[in-house]
Amino acid sequence: MTDHLEVRSGAYYDSVSLMQVSRQVASASGVEAAQVAMATELNLEVIGGMGFVVPDGVQPNELVVAIRATDDEGVANGLSALDSALAALKSAGSRSGGFGDAPAPRTLGRAIAAGEANLALVSVPGQYATIEAFDAINRGVSVMLFSDNVSVEDEVRLKDAAAASDVLVMGPDCGTAVVAGVALGFANVVERGPVGIVAASGTGGQQVMALLDAAGVGVSHCLGVGGRDLSAAVGGRSTRQALAALAADSATESILVVSKPPALEVLADLEGYAAGLGKPVHWATLGAGRPDLTAAVEAFLSATGLAVPTWPSWQPIPNPASLKDRGDQEPHDPSGSVGSAGEGRYLRGLFCGGTLADEAMLVASGELGGIRSNIPLAPELALDGDLRADDHVVIDFGDDGLTRGRAHPMIDPTLRLERIAAEGNDPHCGVLLLDLVLGHGAHPDPGPELADAIRGAREAARSGGRELPVVVSLTGAQGDPQGVSATAATLTAAGASVHLSNAEATRAALSLLSGTDHTGESR
Repeated sequence: MTDHLEVRSGAYYDSVSLMQVSRQVASASGVEAAQVAMATELNLEVIGGMGFVVPDGVQPNELVVAIRATDDEGVANGLSALDSALAALKSAGSRSGGFGDAPAPRTLGRAIAAGEANLALVSVPGQYATIEAFDAINRGVSVMLFSDNVSVEDEVRLKDAAAASDVLVMGPDCGTAVVAGVALGFANVVERGPVGIVAASGTGGQQVMALLDAAGVGVSHCLGVGGRDLSAAVGGRSTRQALAALAADSATESILVVSKPPALEVLADLEGYAAGLGKPVHWATLGAGRPDLTAAVEAFLSATGLAVPTWPSWQPIPNPASLKDRGDQEPHDPSGSVGSAGEGRYLRGLFCGGTLADEAMLVASGELGGIRSNIPLAPELALDGDLRADDHVVIDFGDDGLTRGRAHPMIDPTLRLERIAAEGNDPHCGVLLLDLVLGHGAHPDPGPELADAIRGAREAARSGGRELPVVVSLTGAQGDPQGVSATAATLTAAGASVHLSNAEATRAALSLLSGTDHTGESR
């Protein structure tokens, strides 16, 4: 085994880009492991944990390259992949347009002064993010604060300062936005149109954009505000600013607010505020007794006089070997599902999107009762550190506790793929419910890897004498680079049932678990 470590100065890249670069380097021939990251305290800790020795005096604005390979040739392949990936980043940056020429100054404030930007995207470690965001706000520029690990106290201070300057803070931990047709962070490629979205949820905002896209409805802007914005502590500060901005926007005719379960008093206050804006505001805010995101979008379409479509779904292609093994004794289920749950009694949901996981638990808990999770709906349902229980389980692999020092699962799905394999071997697992989110920022082609994992889990279950139905919630728009239909075809070929609606996917999983079809009829 050969280790290579180097430090490059004058080469700053944002964390999301470097997560993708690390994955490309790790996939090079002969490379066993790779980490390419800025020399922040956390990243140095991760690289040290891999067994590399980083020299003293490395600064956070320097790039650390750590490659472990089978031999020198593997190291060379890794470095070649690194240079290609970094060159592609620079090339993509030089081709981007719509915001004017990128200025050269070394500080954010000077860059704003030298250019004509009215929006700054801040993606630096949390301990530095607040300072950079204040620098932009003080110069009258709105901020998309991609960074996490910003305290609630700093979030409130930033948002109060933004309100005083009549600008908007999107975030912190804002992963998704679309501004005047330009996708920022994890975002889908949707047509321009009359609907403005305020999203206190990244994957929730993406799910709503995907549903609107399927309904033929375009989006003027999707303004992320950070997942804590509708909490009691933050009080909807950025949601108010975003509502006011969309109300003043001539391209926006109606507004849809998307949120994880909000503080009820904050929601009530915002509903009162929205009533005086002069534009219709609709609500897709999750919570016990509230509509799921699909139902909220359907209500929005109906209220605005638009047709509610049948949401796209793709049914699984039966495994010929499986049908042969059964001797054609059991006909293929006309609903498209290959069998129902075998001896396994429990639902296992493995998600990349926290809001999609929340929604799945809210939909399923009415039928299943309490669901154990690392983001539980109630404290007593919290999973232990090993994330295992002989029970109904939903895991958010994108939670901060599982992304420390590693890429988000929408970029690097390794941890989830390992758990999918484990569920295939667990006789307690009755139905596997997964999500997959497409769009800019996500894995460039996640379908084949997930399909292989699904196929492997189903084969492992079959070897153990049971069928393992798999249902996938596929969030994506027709314009996404990965291709919604192509990705769905890849997953159905592996035996999965695929649904654009996360709520419908969850209900399909419940019907398989209980042995009923989608209408509740016994099979």
